[in-house]
Amino acid sequence: MKSAAILAERKAGLVELPIPKPSGDEVLVKVMVAPMCTEYKAFLDGAPNSCLGHEAVGEVVEAAASGPFRSGDRVISMPLSGCGVCDLCLSGDYIHCLSNPMRDAAMAQYVVKPAHALRRIPDEMSYERAGLACCGLGASFGAMQKLGVGAFDTLLITGLGPVGLGAVVNAAFRGARVIAVESNPYRADVARRMGVDAVIDPRDPEALQRIREATAGAGPDFALDCSGVPAAHRLCIDAVRRKGKVAFIGECHTDTPIVVSRDLIRKGISLVGSWHYNLNDLPLLFQVIERSPLVDLLVTHVFPMSDIQRAFETSVSQQSAKIMLKPWE
Repeated sequence: MKSAAILAERKAGLVELPIPKPSGDEVLVKVMVAPMCTEYKAFLDGAPNSCLGHEAVGEVVEAAASGPFRSGDRVISMPLSGCGVCDLCLSGDYIHCLSNPMRDAAMAQYVVKPAHALRRIPDEMSYERAGLACCGLGASFGAMQKLGVGAFDTLLITGLGPVGLGAVVNAAFRGARVIAVESNPYRADVARRMGVDAVIDPRDPEALQRIREATAGAGPDFALDCSGVPAAHRLCIDAVRRKGKVAFIGECHTDTPIVVSRDLIRKGISLVGSWHYNLNDLPLLFQVIERSPLVDLLVTHVFPMSDIQRAFETSVSQQSAKIMLKPWE
């Protein structure tokens, strides 16, 4: 089978690999759409890698006779897998399972996944739209479920990459008012077309004051960071109203300064980490995908996987929202 690979710094191509063999409860899936996410970081790093991608939508080719899937079933493959038997997995929060190796290699013509990491997609839903139920919409959907964002709320979103723009879609579907923070003109324009109330440049020294002015001085009810930047973390914490809530979904591996007394005890805010969503909520997320008029604005590029170099260059340019690959083209 053909698989996308990093060949060198800023150089990608296709390599030929054996079709993976399922065993036990595993399922072989023919990948029809592979959404791109943070793989561009490996493209910039340049270390050779043929195990790329953690999102996939496709068709079951081979499955255990005793399992829940049959050949021809249309499925979405969740990021990671979990063990499938612990309390977290059984409750739908598999993403936090202690046994969760990243070995999906979904940017390929086939992928093998445990049956418990697959879900059927609605018959009328396109593969491209179904792919948004992974990171495109899934991360922010899970965070908003935890925060309780609703129609009477104002939500601050920092970082309008594909995940942040997905957050705009989710917030708009819930009827919330959105204030966004982003410096990229392309992505700020997409957000405006999605109907956000305001897009504030984080480089503006008066950014915090502008957020407060847009909320009558009180601050937004909720804040959601999708950037993974400590300065954005602080902006969310400083901007959110007293007794408000902040969720973080942008990966960050550096420290963010927090003063417990000032930020948490006296202001009374709650900080929440959120990675994915509870799988029991997938039918609700499918409703967003089926009914939101903004979903099609989120997918800005669809590339044949044979053009993987251009796909990565587009991702690195940040002149895009969600990018989809088609492994058989």
